[in-house]
Amino acid sequence: MILLFVMPQAVCAATEDIGNGFLHHGVAAPVSTSRGIVATVDGQRRNVVLVWLLDCRGGYGLLMIDAETGKSQQFPMPFPCGGYCVFASVFSSGSKLYTQFSRHFAEFDPAKRAFTFCAQGGGKIGSALTEDDNGVIWAVTYPNSELVSFNPRTREFKDYGSVHQESWDQLPSCIAADDAGWIYVGTASQVVAFDPQSGTGKPMLPQEERRRGAASLYRDLDGRVYGMPYRDAKQEWYEFYKGQGKKIGRHEQTRAKPIAASTYGLFLREFPDGKRIKTCDLVERILVVEDPKTGQLKESHFDYTSEGAPVMGLAAAPDGTICGGTAIPPRFFSYQPKTDQWIRRACFKQWNTVACQGDHFFVGAYNHGYLMEWDPSRPWVPTVKGKPDCNPVILTECAPTILRPSCLLAHPDGKTLVLSGGTGYGHVGGGLLFWDRQTRTRTVLEDTDIIPEHATISLLALPGGRLLGGTACPTSRRAEKGAGNSELYLMDMATKRVEWHEAVLPGVAAYKGFCLAPDGLVYGVAHPAHFFVFDPARKKIVHKEDLGRRLGPAVVHQGPRIFAVGANHAVYMLLIKGIARVEPGTHRVTMLAQSPVTIDAGGDILDGRIYFAHGSHLYSYRLPQ
Repeated sequence: MILLFVMPQAVCAATEDIGNGFLHHGVAAPVSTSRGIVATVDGQRRNVVLVWLLDCRGGYGLLMIDAETGKSQQFPMPFPCGGYCVFASVFSSGSKLYTQFSRHFAEFDPAKRAFTFCAQGGGKIGSALTEDDNGVIWAVTYPNSELVSFNPRTREFKDYGSVHQESWDQLPSCIAADDAGWIYVGTASQVVAFDPQSGTGKPMLPQEERRRGAASLYRDLDGRVYGMPYRDAKQEWYEFYKGQGKKIGRHEQTRAKPIAASTYGLFLREFPDGKRIKTCDLVERILVVEDPKTGQLKESHFDYTSEGAPVMGLAAAPDGTICGGTAIPPRFFSYQPKTDQWIRRACFKQWNTVACQGDHFFVGAYNHGYLMEWDPSRPWVPTVKGKPDCNPVILTECAPTILRPSCLLAHPDGKTLVLSGGTGYGHVGGGLLFWDRQTRTRTVLEDTDIIPEHATISLLALPGGRLLGGTACPTSRRAEKGAGNSELYLMDMATKRVEWHEAVLPGVAAYKGFCLAPDGLVYGVAHPAHFFVFDPARKKIVHKEDLGRRLGPAVVHQGPRIFAVGANHAVYMLLIKGIARVEPGTHRVTMLAQSPVTIDAGGDILDGRIYFAHGSHLYSYRLPQ
């Protein structure tokens, strides 16, 4: 049974020839994930399960499952998801489910089996929701702490706009209401008190007390709201009431008012009759309900439609397969072109960026900036943090220096791995991890060791033991100066010191990818469509072109793998519209073939074909010989 679990049977891909040299190999992970699960009853008092659905398109709908029969009904969102999804929701005292995202607010009524309210308002993502003492639903949203409310009784919806301004994008962490009607929003080490009567907000915490971290809040049964500027057991608590805040020191007796609100981890497992959800598995499509009174388990099978989980990135593995991972849910996939078969597994975290070095495959995983190692020649052993005998195995983690990996460089020295990426939500910058495979030791650099407040997005090994890095400038600087100031830098690998850095292309937001050309020059792409050639010896741009009008932008995914080097040192580029080649000498970028689908993520070459992802699907193109 264990062998069957860790060595699943391969599944036939049934590859389809779609013409012009392109093949469609199918969906890498044909599953969705939940963004909240609620046990409740429908209009006939039957036990039902509500599940927010997410696939590569975003939050595309809600699934209702009959807890006895497994019969399911799917409801599309009453607004375009725009690639966004449920980040937070609340199940109200009136037994209705609410969420906000893609600048829309929605109410679902399980008794009526329908979305019963929808309005446009708020920001891109409702990051926290709550219900006040009058039954009014409140949502605070990303990116500017926009606040909206909905009164289920009067059906009145209000959009209050931004209640707090910062020079960076805000992802509010929590929201609570006191019994006097004031609303409190927790953001980056700040709490904002909002008065619905005047429609104004005011910060509660002194600027000098703020430091890196997210505020926490909760509503107590005494009618007041309590919280801290950031989650730290040593911090003093604040009491908030009627728009005022005061320090109260330690606060050990918490009596939280029951409010069925949470982020995407919302899981209300108990039905009104006392039965409860034991398992709701969207991968295997199995629902298990337990009756605590009798100990009996009721298992049923349900179904739903899905476009599959989005592919984050892919690369050729040492075993002759194309491998990578998906996001939400995190799934490993391996496609074998010779047999046209898939292997799919659950994997640890989200594989943001992947690379091959020698006979091993390496992963930079979100979140916490994990670096993992997989040996395809050995049996798969599911990854568990802290267990050294897993395969893939966790080598190290880099949070908070790196939270979201963006580039994994397998250095040509055969022993060094370099991981880069950004730090936590609401913060700027990001560092580098150097991992020595021989000594199994690490060196971590902070952004202050490189370029303060910048995150390294792309990396390239240069001859002579140097490293070329490309950064993304912080959102706050773009907002303040009106343009990007991302930079290139050169670092000495031995000393880990930056020798030179410069904004060689003023006004660009990020340098997304590099490739070493046969003549020693560097091909690069700056977001969104600036192709350039850089001479590292002279530290100068020797050629540049905005490809936007002629060819369109390059792929923009996290860990995008824009460039690939084929036979005879030919350099190929993955553009959103198709496959291009860089002509040596002239540096002209020429489109080889328009893709029948947009290219979302790269990308690697195996046996004369270049592979790429479109949403959840894997495609390839036959390169010219």
